[in-house]
Amino acid sequence: MGRYPAGSPGWRDKVTGQANYGADFSLPGMITGRVLRSPHAHARIVSIDTTEAGKLAGVRAVVTAADFPDLPSEVVAGGESPVNYRYISCNAIARDKVLYEGHAVAAVAAISAGVAEQALKLIRVEYEVLPHVIDVRDAMRDDAPLLHDNLYTEGVDPKPTKPSNIAKRTEFLLGDPAAGFAESEIILERSYTTQPVHQGYIEPHACVASVAADGMTTVWSSSQGQFMVREFCAKLLKIADSDIRVLPAEIGGGFGGKTTVYLEPLAIALSRKSGRPVKMVMSREEVFKASGPTSGGVLQVKLGARRDGTLVAAECELAYQAGAFPGSPAIPGCMTAFACYDIPNARTVGYDVVSNRPKCAAYRAPGAPMAAFAVESALDELALELGMDPVELRLKNAAKEGTRALYGPKMPVIGFVETLEAARAHAHYNTPLKANQGRGIASGFWFNIGGQSSAAVHINEDGTAEVVTGNPDIGGSRASMAIMAAEVLGIDYAKVKPLIGDTASVGYCFLTGGSRVTFATGKAVVEAANDVVQQLRARAAKIWKCEVDEVIWKDGVAHPAQGQTDTRTQLSLAEIAASAARTGGPISGKASLNVGGAGPGFGTHLCDVEVDPETGRVTVLRYTVIQDVGRAIHPGYVEGQMQGGAAQGIGWALNEEYVYDDQGRLQNSGFLDYRMPVASDLPMIDAVLVEVPNPAHPFGVRGVGEVPIVPPLAAVANAVARASGVRVNDLPISPPRLLAALMK
Repeated sequence: MGRYPAGSPGWRDKVTGQANYGADFSLPGMITGRVLRSPHAHARIVSIDTTEAGKLAGVRAVVTAADFPDLPSEVVAGGESPVNYRYISCNAIARDKVLYEGHAVAAVAAISAGVAEQALKLIRVEYEVLPHVIDVRDAMRDDAPLLHDNLYTEGVDPKPTKPSNIAKRTEFLLGDPAAGFAESEIILERSYTTQPVHQGYIEPHACVASVAADGMTTVWSSSQGQFMVREFCAKLLKIADSDIRVLPAEIGGGFGGKTTVYLEPLAIALSRKSGRPVKMVMSREEVFKASGPTSGGVLQVKLGARRDGTLVAAECELAYQAGAFPGSPAIPGCMTAFACYDIPNARTVGYDVVSNRPKCAAYRAPGAPMAAFAVESALDELALELGMDPVELRLKNAAKEGTRALYGPKMPVIGFVETLEAARAHAHYNTPLKANQGRGIASGFWFNIGGQSSAAVHINEDGTAEVVTGNPDIGGSRASMAIMAAEVLGIDYAKVKPLIGDTASVGYCFLTGGSRVTFATGKAVVEAANDVVQQLRARAAKIWKCEVDEVIWKDGVAHPAQGQTDTRTQLSLAEIAASAARTGGPISGKASLNVGGAGPGFGTHLCDVEVDPETGRVTVLRYTVIQDVGRAIHPGYVEGQMQGGAAQGIGWALNEEYVYDDQGRLQNSGFLDYRMPVASDLPMIDAVLVEVPNPAHPFGVRGVGEVPIVPPLAAVANAVARASGVRVNDLPISPPRLLAALMK
């Protein structure tokens, strides 16, 4: 690429505190919204009386479920995965029952936060407390308390006649696993559990909504997709898409957790009722209790192999917690479990299970880290039983171009083998360890996606360019858009300004998620920039009074094609832009695409730990992330994605979990008690970029943001097992849990 910038556009605003996030917006006459939330894990709402709250001086509006349409149950495409708008609506505000502690019951808007809080205390809700269920295994029992009387398990034959907490069963099959296990010389079976963990974004959910007298609705929101917010709010409130305009704020982290709506429908309803703009911001406690963590899960893995290490057969059964409404990432868990390996006979079965927890949300490669934890841990044990080097075992069975994936297609050009070879050759892998220290290795996969994207490139009169896209910038995508546009136009990066448009100023863009933006929206930017280049050539031809094919564009300058012997001179982009009014008017290119060909991503992680045998404390000594990144458009930001995913995965492996009491109440709804890793908990994470370009992108891009969180759970667990001699199959491997295992 040649010209790598030091930082993303807007970085100065962020580091100086000048950037506008969701909670930073203010409008004249704006009032404050607050939410009344359930104190119970499961209860029937007998009655709600908002009379006294509505009479309180300073209160401008009160809403309950009665103010929202009753939507049918219907699964449609939307967000990062298929969604049921009835479930999203019932999660935003409870209908007949509350299904978890923190479930929204009512909302108020008042002239101040203090008045709004006082009004919440005046709302009288009569509950009939019901039995609840938290654990996924308990929820699957026939005698478990039912969350939904009308939920019948999909994917089983014959169709069930009794409702269940198991929303769906999904199966993927390749070859004949039974025959494969019959010819296996060694069979290993293990069980594993993981706990729900939160994405931990620093900025809580926040929005401002304003409904004008004519019904035109404007929303300022911290989200991973302004078009997603528009679509979801339009459906939940039965408003035409064209009557909602959503402006994206800067986003203080998302990681998949901001791919749905919580406050926005409530804020719109309150604004519509009060006639005033309404601001709503979650507290940290509300974020933990009422927004989606990722699923916890229970997994069983069975591997069959020959004595030389060849994998012959594999099975994985996984049950994922969906929270209060169906929609866990059990399907991608099934699809990714064995994706790193060429196994001729494989089968995965997934269960989507509801329980009295907040509805789960996406979290970087949703479903894959839990599946990889189980499979990669079992592979590590298999390597020990076979006496094989764990890298060699993976290399022997590694997926390559042409390998048939369990979920159907053959692998395109991929770089998994290259990541394993880089791990084997890395100094980290060949450094001796001391007593009570261990080294773990694990690999991981994510599909990466494309999807609908739009982009526009506008040339200013001075020869600078503006790039407009519709994807919020979470991991530095603005910089990548600017770099690719600059490369096509042949001008310096500093002359390109990337902008994120609102829903009324740029064509539709699918949300920022699935590691799609640099690939898919980047492809739209490249096409829009190429459109501009063709226009620039045409303008130069008009000035020179020649044919377009007699003009070439190179390094930001129009040149006469080879063989031209007349007196034509070069024309820079700035010169062509300055004469645009005389050659046809403004120069602007655009592209709207539905992009396919996303290159799958693979990574291999190395982790060294030290275990204190007296306390069970695990210290991460060294960590290396190796990943096929396709082509790193902005290497510094790619490294940051890899390091960030590893840090989150380490926390998931060692400390993070939701802790509930016997009443189903969350006990650690804050960063003090919900133990995320901080800088002092981690070493400097080394990032190794392996570049195997994706042929489906003009610059070889493949997504990088999802893969880094997939291997860490198993890499850490494998390191702990080798350091301590004790294998803990239940995450997190917290000091009390590991110490108990050591004492056995």
